Amino acid sequence: MLTNKTILITGGTGSFGNTFVPMTLAKYNPKKIIIYSRDEMKQWNMAKKFQGDERY
Repeated sequence: MLTNKTILITGGTGSFGNTFVPMTLAKYNPKKIIIYSRDEMKQWNMAKKFQGDERY
């Protein structure tokens, strides 16, 4: 269902995004996940967590 798809998550650095993103990357192998968040610090932290993964 999500394999090879591009996914946009708004508010993605909250509790939902922090659970959904790693599970989706591991289980469904999407083409790309785009995270949108107004909180720059959480965005930076999440980017560091998935650094090196071209899908993020």
